Amino acid sequence: MLSPVQTISIFQKQPDPQVFSTGQVIFEEGQPGDFMYGIIQGEVQIFINNKLIETIHPGEVFGIGVLVGIKNRTYTAIAKTDVQLAFLNEQRFIFAVQETPVFALQVIKNYSERLTRLEHRFSTIAI
Repeated sequence: MLSPVQTISIFQKQPDPQVFSTGQVIFEEGQPGDFMYGIIQGEVQIFINNKLIETIHPGEVFGIGVLVGIKNRTYTAIAKTDVQLAFLNEQRFIFAVQETPVFALQVIKNYSERLTRLEHRFSTIAI
C-alpha cells in the first residue's frame, strides 16, 4: 500500500490544487459531483445529517463515490482547517491508476475503511 506521503505525492502532481479556508464547505450532502479529492494539507470534517462523523487528514481521499456510480454526494465535507486539496475527475483518476496501479488499491482501501467505520458507528446507535 501507499503511505500517506506517497498518496500526497500523487495528488501534488495534479494541476491547480484548490484551497479552502477553515469552515468553508467543500461540497454538501445531496449535491451532484464530478471529482474526488485528496488532502495535500489540512484537515476535512465529514458530516452526515449535520452530525460530525469523522475528521480526515493529509494523504486521505474523499468524495470517491461520484466516480464509481453514486450520483450525489452522500455527506457534507467542510474544511476543519485551511486545507489544500487536489482533485481528480474520472479521466485523471484513470490516468493516476494507470501510472501507479497501487493507487487504486489505496483508494479502495480508504473508501472501504470509511464505509466500515460509518456502518459500525450507525449500527451502535440505538433505534
